[in-house]
Amino acid sequence: MTTHNPSPTATELRLQRWLVLTAMLAVAGCVVAVLLWQRLGSMQEQLARQSAESSAHALEARNTARLAQDTAMQTAAKLAVTDARLGEIALQRSQLEELMQSLTRSRDENLVIDMDAALRLAQQQAQLTGSLEPLLAALKSAEARLNRVAQPRLSPVQRAIASDIERLNASSMADIPTLLNKLDELVAQADGIAFANAVTQQAASMPLKKQADETMPDWWQRIRAAVMAEIRSLVRVSKINSPEAALLTPEQTFFLRENLKLTLLNARLGLLSRHTEAARADLGTASALLQRYADASARKTVLMLSGLEQVQEQSRQLQLPRVDESLAALSSAGAGR
Repeated sequence: MTTHNPSPTATELRLQRWLVLTAMLAVAGCVVAVLLWQRLGSMQEQLARQSAESSAHALEARNTARLAQDTAMQTAAKLAVTDARLGEIALQRSQLEELMQSLTRSRDENLVIDMDAALRLAQQQAQLTGSLEPLLAALKSAEARLNRVAQPRLSPVQRAIASDIERLNASSMADIPTLLNKLDELVAQADGIAFANAVTQQAASMPLKKQADETMPDWWQRIRAAVMAEIRSLVRVSKINSPEAALLTPEQTFFLRENLKLTLLNARLGLLSRHTEAARADLGTASALLQRYADASARKTVLMLSGLEQVQEQSRQLQLPRVDESLAALSSAGAGR
């Protein structure tokens, strides 16, 4: 019996193709699955490594943060200690500055007091000696001390002292010994002053001498000439500005002359004691006495009045310049203004 293989039909062929295609797709899917599985495994390994690394980094970061925190705490503690020390230093500095200011203020006050006392003492010495040298020496010494100190708040005192030094250098003083000599001369001249009530000294009449070569007048002519001369000596006509000057008796004239001398001696004593105002007053009194009672036409009276006027003019230069500006500045500096 013969067997015949039937030919595959179209359906079977299509089925075979689908089976082959399905097998290929299955194989491809398996390959893709394997590949995906491998990739997933590698990703898991990578994620594991990254996670481990992240854990390590996190642990390191925590350690670093802990160290930073500890360092910050230590720094904060050190800063607190430093702030406390700075506060103590600032307090000590303020106390030291206050101490230095008090010492400086005390030194300046002592300097001001010393200079004020020195200037007042020098002013008294200048009044006693009649010389500007003590005042100038005290002012220059005070100026040198201020220059060494170089304190700004004492600048007004320095300017006042410089101004007083310049003013004293520009001033002039009269010579007291010369004035005293002039007063001595005036006292000596007082003895020769002719007062207005004094009888004019007539020139001594020449005695009648008998000349050998002259003719001798008659005796009655000689008697007549003698009588006329005596009458002329008894009568005097003159102009007197002060009527009371002509009424002085000889005794009053003596006391007036002595009073004039005493007035001049008082003026001399006033110059010696540096009482210039009293001395000028006495000189004015002496000048008034001469103008009132002395003979204004006499040469000695004119010379004595001229001498008194010169002494009065020169005595006005005996007034010592004062250093009130420097003393006022020192007083203000001592008061703290």
